[in-house]
Amino acid sequence: MSVSPTPSAGPVTDAADPDWLRLDRQICFSLNAASRAFNGVYRVLLKDLGLTYPQYLVMLVLWEHGALPVKQLGEHLRLDSGTLSPLLKRLEGAGLVRRERSASDERSVRVTLTGEGTALRERALEVPRRITAATGADPAEIGELRDRLDRLTGALDAAVRELEQGPAER
Repeated sequence: MSVSPTPSAGPVTDAADPDWLRLDRQICFSLNAASRAFNGVYRVLLKDLGLTYPQYLVMLVLWEHGALPVKQLGEHLRLDSGTLSPLLKRLEGAGLVRRERSASDERSVRVTLTGEGTALRERALEVPRRITAATGADPAEIGELRDRLDRLTGALDAAVRELEQGPAER
């Protein structure tokens, strides 16, 4: 069931305004709804590749950067090892990646693509094109939106760091 958000009457700038807490005024809800919609399209497009969306993200990083330690892979994806490990285990079970402990540091695990994982890249090339078409936006618009979202992410990351410091440390 798809429900379109109620159009809002414009921006609310005063936190005392009773409309401040309306669902359709919340950027977090709009971002979450867009993310869920993207995931729905990706779920259909990635089915033929045998990947889930999180697995696709792992593969994107490995196709771009090559073999990486799990820690660096997690940094690229903004995922902790507890979330990343099950993804890697499933990708390894599918024969797409290989995990190997470092000989010099037993704590470090390096993730490499297998031949099958490397070959999957060719089949995945169509995914971004189809996602772009699904958005109804042109590539320039998508680039601008991505840039704005990256700036928003940076601002929110900075806000979290500041909030975590607490008033005494500011």
